[in-house]
Amino acid sequence: MKAVRDDHGLKAALRGLEILAPPERMDFGLERMREAAARLGLLPLGVPAFVVGGTNGKGSVTAILAAILAASGHRVGVYTSPHLHAYRERIALDGRPLSSRAVLELLGEIRARAGDLPLTYFEITTLVALAAFRRRAPDVVVLEVGLGGRLDAVNVVDAVAAAVVSVDLDHTEWLGPDRESIGREKAGIFRSGRPALVGDPAPPASLLDAAACLGSDLWRRGEDFGHVPGRVSGCWSYRGRRLGFEDLPPPALAGSFQTANAALALAILESVGGRFLPERRAVEAGLRAVRLPGRYEIVGDGGRRLVFDVAHNPAAARVLAAELDREPASERSVLVLGMLADKDPAGFVRPLVPHARELVLLSLPPPRGLEARALAARLGESGLPRPTALARRGGEALDFARACTRSGDRVLVTGSFRTVAAVREAYLRRASTRLPEARRA
Repeated sequence: MKAVRDDHGLKAALRGLEILAPPERMDFGLERMREAAARLGLLPLGVPAFVVGGTNGKGSVTAILAAILAASGHRVGVYTSPHLHAYRERIALDGRPLSSRAVLELLGEIRARAGDLPLTYFEITTLVALAAFRRRAPDVVVLEVGLGGRLDAVNVVDAVAAAVVSVDLDHTEWLGPDRESIGREKAGIFRSGRPALVGDPAPPASLLDAAACLGSDLWRRGEDFGHVPGRVSGCWSYRGRRLGFEDLPPPALAGSFQTANAALALAILESVGGRFLPERRAVEAGLRAVRLPGRYEIVGDGGRRLVFDVAHNPAAARVLAAELDREPASERSVLVLGMLADKDPAGFVRPLVPHARELVLLSLPPPRGLEARALAARLGESGLPRPTALARRGGEALDFARACTRSGDRVLVTGSFRTVAAVREAYLRRASTRLPEARRA
């Protein structure tokens, strides 16, 4: 009963927070964060921190890194964004989300001691995470960058190692119009004399130049670390500067691209070394234990293959399409799509068109979400297929998808965290079951 009251109290507090600091408000800069962190006594954090940024893939790298650290016997704090179903998912300690009561207490403390600062929603959430880690003192924390890097709230923390997974076009209105501009912003998480890891196989020069100017210890995919097929079928091998692991199991996250993310996670640990250098048993255990709902997550639905993926920009759509190319063709396939207004719907959908016989568009709530008719209009302007159906809610979109598919067919739900959350919640509610673990295709 107490937990239920805490959940209701947190929902009310978050509604109030969203009114005072709307999630869509973007006001970048570190001055407010530094002032708030100083008032709350949060910096230095007091525990080693790994920071993971990039356009795509940072959530997966964060999850794999945290899983291997946990399997090595470390108490791990993890901060990610955005959440899929519940705000508490953003902050986890030892694999468990922070309780509603703990979040409420920390929100109250921040309001009392830093409430006069015009903090954004993301800044307040980051302060809650840092305060939780400061109070609980895990052995290590893994922080996922929200947007960009240089001016992101997470960047008040000096990481022992920082990684940029990939650089591509997204959030161009804030980060710049091209990969060079975006790479420069993402390089802001690098630190002088500390490991700076680059997972992008063809990084922009700005990213590499920033690491060189800082005097960071640069680790590049393909030069300082990488992965190759294993000698045992289905396995892979890691190659680092000094560390190597043969015939590792694939990560328990569907998608062949996750092996590259796992290699970057291992390189991060190798770059710091010492007590963070993992043993083989911990690597294997972490790879088998990692879970990340909504990232190429495949579940069964009346014989259909229901695929949830939070991809939301053209680069992620191309990776998703390449993965779908590896799967057996389906006679009927449905794309359930919902997107935010600041995204590129045509650029996102174009690589996925060969994998969608039917298109169901889902309205996402304002102010950032696109209404289904507006999304259809933007796709039509680019000569893309007309939708089969327009849906206002996740359950309605799922019904449309089910109506035009049968056993053996595939339904792909993508375009935004909000799209995946809405349809996934409807699926789980109707299945009357706990959250399913992601499984490999």
